[in-house]
Amino acid sequence: MPQQKDIVKIAIQMPGAYPQLIQLDQVMHTFIQRGRCAEDLFKGIQSSDAGVRCDSLKELASVSTDVTFAQEFISRDGHLLLVKIVEDSNDNVIMTHTLTGFMELMDHGIVSWENLSSVFIKKIAGFVNAKSTDASIQQVCLDILESMVLSSHSLFLQVKQEITMERLIAHLQVTNQQIQTKAMALLMALLQTAGDSDRKNIIHSSGSVQDEMAHYLYVLQSVTLNLQEPRMRTPLDCCSQEQRDILHGLRQAAFETESENSLSHERRRSLCAKEFRKLGFSNNSNPGQDLSRTPPGLLALDTMYYFATRYPDAYSRFVLENSSREDKHECPFARSSIQLTLILCEILRIGEPPSETGSGYHPIFFSQDRLMEELFCVCIQLLNKTWKEMRATQEDFDKVMQVVREQITRTLSSKPTSLELFKNKVNALNYSEILKLRQTERLHQEETLAPPVLELKERLKPELLELIRQQRLNRLCQGTMFRKISSRRRQDKLWYCRLSPNHKMLHYGDVEEDTENPPIETLQEKIPVADIKGLLTGKDCPHMKENKGKQNKEVLDLAFSITYDVEEYSLNFIAPSRTDFCLWTDGLSVLLGREMSSESMRSELEILLSMEIKLRLLDLENVPIPDNAPVVPKPPSNFNFCYDFSQTEQ
Repeated sequence: MPQQKDIVKIAIQMPGAYPQLIQLDQVMHTFIQRGRCAEDLFKGIQSSDAGVRCDSLKELASVSTDVTFAQEFISRDGHLLLVKIVEDSNDNVIMTHTLTGFMELMDHGIVSWENLSSVFIKKIAGFVNAKSTDASIQQVCLDILESMVLSSHSLFLQVKQEITMERLIAHLQVTNQQIQTKAMALLMALLQTAGDSDRKNIIHSSGSVQDEMAHYLYVLQSVTLNLQEPRMRTPLDCCSQEQRDILHGLRQAAFETESENSLSHERRRSLCAKEFRKLGFSNNSNPGQDLSRTPPGLLALDTMYYFATRYPDAYSRFVLENSSREDKHECPFARSSIQLTLILCEILRIGEPPSETGSGYHPIFFSQDRLMEELFCVCIQLLNKTWKEMRATQEDFDKVMQVVREQITRTLSSKPTSLELFKNKVNALNYSEILKLRQTERLHQEETLAPPVLELKERLKPELLELIRQQRLNRLCQGTMFRKISSRRRQDKLWYCRLSPNHKMLHYGDVEEDTENPPIETLQEKIPVADIKGLLTGKDCPHMKENKGKQNKEVLDLAFSITYDVEEYSLNFIAPSRTDFCLWTDGLSVLLGREMSSESMRSELEILLSMEIKLRLLDLENVPIPDNAPVVPKPPSNFNFCYDFSQTEQ
């Protein structure tokens, strides 16, 4: 390795290499410093002086984030020394610093998790299972266990054996948001690593929270509902006696028939075909063929049978009521049930793996066992009600199913918290209400296409576009918190980025979880806007190319990067939401002198144009317009006349 005097000698002989040599010297200096620091801390941790030992562990927890230091410390088997301390120590302060430093060291991926002893794993699990343990210790222990589970199947089996699920679920109910989040992260790791049989034993529901917790609830919901996927992908087997018995059970539950044993084969076969036709099967002689399409496959048979056995009166009423109608006006139970099951699978996204950024969970899921089957029971009765309201015939089947899909989707979007609330809301949303909503939305969407109005819109566009540009720049000045994505887990560290008030610098830097709108002075890194060369999105981003094949479409849709300097360095982003993605890409485009192109910009421009056009076209003839705004009246003495809508949610 070259010494300082060698670098000076080379710099004199080759002046052009001087900047690179200075940079090399700085790197060498940093490397040597980290090595000395690692050596000093290693000795301090081994010290017999309790104070020196505690201070060394505390410093280790803060400097272990540096990868160069971590390499030096681990090369001295420092991580094994920490494992030994965890196994032997009972001091909470020392334990907190030791576990924090250990987690930071392991986070670099320098050594494998699989070399940990069973004693260490039992000790970590013991902290999580304990009812009275320091919160900071429990938090880092949950983090360590999550990493173990995700690293290998053998560690998953050990953690699953040691961890007490009752305590893990209890951690979801504490007031400490950090403990809640880490506990849910561990639960998600267990679910994603487990097989189907293990997963059924692990799953448990939890109340609703926001932000990162919403993602974990969404994953829990997705993984649970996907337990239905094998049935959804499996067609009915006509050779299966069990499945044939279920089909005939549906028929027998709907119709009171004479003893079939006394009938001849032909008579019994004719009777079965007639009753299967009344049930709404297309293939009367072989109804199993109606269930050969996948999806929904056997899941449709499961939902029909659940309805028939769980709510026999409602089932019989549905079938007999339609059997008494004219053929063209009857609502076919079997055909409707198969299509309704498919619609519910699509709405609940059964069969789709959970995305890394999704957070759209249904609160009703956490208050209802067997959600799929219970929703079906409510919705099949809704379908019959809507069929009658529309006075539908067999030719209107697809139209009725579209209305029912809309009723279910609109109701679920209101986030009902219980099945009873969902039932009340979806039944209130009758066919007449759907028509009114469609008409209202159509009126909002329609714009007159008269040539004078089109000309006015073109004249207004530049002014409104400038308004949107200013809004985008103001939003960049406010800044946004982003998450770093690591290979070990979905979300790791937080960082913040914002534009300087003079629009000349992009400031960014790491922040803590609870930081809100950090001052621009605290963001240590910055990039001159003048040095920004380009804006990349989606799969063109460097951080998406590095993880090619590992990112789903949802992550790709939120990724963007800016390139800067002659060396083509890049700053990589994963937007928290599609709205933030649009705001940032539009704002960066404005800074680069380019046109904004996001769907959010186009939507906002249309809204502003629509509002401005309507204001310009108001018929104000003979309408006096005051010079000053009217005085706002005083508030009433009480608000007893207000209706408390929150009561309806209980």
